[in-house]
Amino acid sequence: MAFFEKVLKRSDGNIDIDEFLNNLDVEEENAYEDVDAFVKPVALQTERDRDLVIDELKKGNLVLLNISDLSKRNAIKLKDLIGGIKQTADDIDGDIARITSDYVLITPAKVKIIKRKA
Repeated sequence: MAFFEKVLKRSDGNIDIDEFLNNLDVEEENAYEDVDAFVKPVALQTERDRDLVIDELKKGNLVLLNISDLSKRNAIKLKDLIGGIKQTADDIDGDIARITSDYVLITPAKVKIIKRKA
């Protein structure tokens, strides 16, 4: 905790939580050489993005899929692309769930999402 206090401490002695949250994704990716899986953010817009998601699932990674742009522009294409991703997730014993209006979480084999109605 001393590291965070040193980096984020303001002159009045309090920790600046906004600065901490804004700097969470600043770490370098090659610092993660000995990991089992990654959570990969992907924006879904084309078939190439769908193929990238499928490749990541087959590698055992989780995908946080941003569907906001496509859902506003082309709902039919969104349904088609998500259908292909869902089929692959089912085929490899993964899972898929919409977690917000803009994001879908897709998991690889043997990782399930607990789904609850609000």
